[in-house]
Amino acid sequence: MTALRGIDRSAMREALIEARAALATDDVPVGAIVIDPDGAIIGRGRNEREALRDPTAHAEVSALRAAASHQGGWNLAGCTLVVTLEPCVMCAGAILSARVSRVVFGAYDDKAGAAGGALDLLRERRLPLRVDEVIGGVLDDECAVLLTDFFADRPTRTRKERC
Repeated sequence: MTALRGIDRSAMREALIEARAALATDDVPVGAIVIDPDGAIIGRGRNEREALRDPTAHAEVSALRAAASHQGGWNLAGCTLVVTLEPCVMCAGAILSARVSRVVFGAYDDKAGAAGGALDLLRERRLPLRVDEVIGGVLDDECAVLLTDFFADRPTRTRKERC
């Protein structure tokens, strides 16, 4: 069992700020931040698929890109990614490729989540890379209500658009 660190809740609050900002562009409200081993935020991201018309513009990918730019390199070993929704398969691949050490997420996604919901790619023993620690359910009610409200207001949207 993994232990929740004191910084995880405050970091999730920062990710929630990013998630709410996604609403301005009619993007699914998912936000992410990357914190370095000292607890400093070095990357921020939010879903921007609609805003950028880019299928890879998920919150996690944007935050990882920003953190890599800040660090001057792609290797984010020792860093923590905090995201409001369980990462999907694409984002799990990006997390592994970036060598992120910890992942903290809010709401579980039992249909498309790749960090323990539908799959667990982040800790898959058959893969050459793994995340050291994965913690789910941090401020999950706050994270889930953003998504629930977003989709309730848009009955034509499908769950597939949730990422």
